[in-house]
Amino acid sequence: MHIEELTLTNYRNYPKLELTFADKVNVIIGENAQGKTNLMEAIYLLAFTKSHRTPKEKELIRWDEDYAKIEGRVKKRNQSIPLEIVISAKGKKAKLNHLEQRRLSDYIGNLNVVMFAPEDLTLVKGPPQIRRRFIDMELGQIQPRYIYHLGHFQKVLKQRNHLLKQMQKNRSMNRVMLDVLTEQLIEHASTILERRFAFIDLLRKWAKPIHHGISHELEELEIVYAPSIEVLETASKEKIESSYREKFNQIIEKEIERGTTLSGPHRDDIVFYVNGKNVQTYGSQGQQRTTALSLKLAEIDLIFSEVGEYPILLLDDVLSELDDFRQSHLLNTIQGKVQTFVSTTSVDGIHHETLEKADIFRVHNGSVTT
Repeated sequence: MHIEELTLTNYRNYPKLELTFADKVNVIIGENAQGKTNLMEAIYLLAFTKSHRTPKEKELIRWDEDYAKIEGRVKKRNQSIPLEIVISAKGKKAKLNHLEQRRLSDYIGNLNVVMFAPEDLTLVKGPPQIRRRFIDMELGQIQPRYIYHLGHFQKVLKQRNHLLKQMQKNRSMNRVMLDVLTEQLIEHASTILERRFAFIDLLRKWAKPIHHGISHELEELEIVYAPSIEVLETASKEKIESSYREKFNQIIEKEIERGTTLSGPHRDDIVFYVNGKNVQTYGSQGQQRTTALSLKLAEIDLIFSEVGEYPILLLDDVLSELDDFRQSHLLNTIQGKVQTFVSTTSVDGIHHETLEKADIFRVHNGSVTT
């Protein structure tokens, strides 16, 4: 899988930009605030329909313009597929083969992308929501139906939290509506948790040997999913549902007291162990970075194993954050098999065959020269 063409209209600091790419490594060089990360963001958005940098979509539209448009042509399974995202005050439209898609789950998955940026180095030591977002974005690519359940879960969660806030103020309110929302929440939460368990099992399979190699075969990585209910990873959907019901029955009074939902996938976490020690708490910065890099490289193989094609890799200003050994390991892994976009202020000091054969794009103030 690779991007053949990318066209931006009124996107960030690009009034109009048309680029073609080879199925190889493409290096985007520019000083800070010139637009190189905007290019990476546009490719990411074309895959996921949302930015990894901001939830405010109006920020994506060029100043004084009414809309922004991202168009791409993706080559996959010997087919050339046009994708398009249009963002305006009226909302967002996603088109596949020139046809508007009513559901995002019908669009997402047509372009598979793995992004590695400096903030991903906080994947291990950062707050739980970063790890939940990581699993949601990656799982949504290979199982678009997951996006459907996640969207419905978030909608019901919002309604349930609103009702709990009302009941916090007025405890005499009828609980029938709360019971209805709880059952709806359990239905989607159970599917989400079941699929997250399966995803973690796959991620573990690919990440362990990669981490073993990067650590000079000195470290063993273990990945554990930590749900907000007591249930085994191998549990059936029915068992997960009954565990959620039991949990909600136990905590209902506490939820009303606090005015919020205290159990569910939105409260889960992922824990990483290196040689038996929790790397979030006890790992060195080097171990945390090795773990994050292992996860990102594992995504590449995981997606290939699930969809039959390698994803596109976006390395946004991250090479300078890695030492020479980790840089080399990363570049050796992608060499010759993954279309890669590398954004950087300079490639000076990075000596690797992969970059020496790359196409170079120079960005300055919203214009790009090759």
